Amino acid sequence: MENRVFKLREEMNKLNLDAVLIEDSKNKRYISGFTGTAGSIIITKDKSLLFTDFRYIQQAKNQAKCFEIVEISRTNPITNFLKDMDIKRLGFEDDKMSFSTYSNYNECLVNTEMIPLKGMMLNLRAVKDENELEIIRQAAKLADEGFMHIINFIKPGMKETEVALELEFFMRKKGATGASFDFIVASGKRSSMPHGVASDKVIELGDFVTIDFGCVYNGYCSDMTRTIVVGKASEKQKEIYNIVLEAQLKVIEHAKANISGIELDNIARQYIIEKGYGDKFGHGLGHGIGLDVHELPNVNSLGTNILKPNMVISDEPGIYIEDFGGVRIEDLLILTEDGCEVINSSPKHLIELEF
Repeated sequence: MENRVFKLREEMNKLNLDAVLIEDSKNKRYISGFTGTAGSIIITKDKSLLFTDFRYIQQAKNQAKCFEIVEISRTNPITNFLKDMDIKRLGFEDDKMSFSTYSNYNECLVNTEMIPLKGMMLNLRAVKDENELEIIRQAAKLADEGFMHIINFIKPGMKETEVALELEFFMRKKGATGASFDFIVASGKRSSMPHGVASDKVIELGDFVTIDFGCVYNGYCSDMTRTIVVGKASEKQKEIYNIVLEAQLKVIEHAKANISGIELDNIARQYIIEKGYGDKFGHGLGHGIGLDVHELPNVNSLGTNILKPNMVISDEPGIYIEDFGGVRIEDLLILTEDGCEVINSSPKHLIELEF
């Protein structure tokens, strides 16, 4: 945590800020370790302060050991303390703070200029430290175990929602604290819907089943996708699957730091275009992952920033054909100077479930 605060202060100096105000729950956890639902953090050039109420004082002392804990209340809010701190330029999370909260600070701190951070915290979070990487590896391992469990659970006649429920229950039993998003379990023609959240549709023999899921472990998310066939795959299903798999593997071959997200996106996209399905791949290749399931860096047509070592990204190309079905295959990659580490271990060959 001290190292994260040090990096934040370096960014503060670039903007000539006297202090930074952090209120987003994920950013608070990142910079301090505090997981309580009520509280604010102020980082100055020489102080790290965590303001919270009576309910969370003990928790804050246990979790945010590098911070000075200050008790606040409705009658003695954080603004009372800030007025006495002689803060001329205060950075705030303009991408997270509501207008009403901003207005309240602006009205109370008449001698303080509120300066938007413009994604400073998200940029800091994009590059993971070794502790974060190990937690994400564990979250990915739970997802891998979940996939190997669920392919032995799925049966024709089962609803998509039953699969999603069993998958989440299994990962929770293994140590996950929750799902990282609403699971996509899309079967048959519904698999052509990239975000086909599990429905009451019954899975049938011959269906593609696309399963996009992940869990939260110690605050960090995993995210993976596999597509299987319930029964024997048709030649068309095999063709589409193999194109997506080859596109996904090509990205792994070329993924590394010091290139842009656009470049990685183009590797998969150009291959799918060459195979005649360019108009059936309508989303970006991937995204960053960490405390949020979708965070920086962008790995798509907007990914102009240069990727850095220890960024964690998803690699998830897909082909989606309306009234037929679709395929997506997704792994998480840790970027290095000269390549990447694939942290998912689940098989990627076309799995045909026999009954």
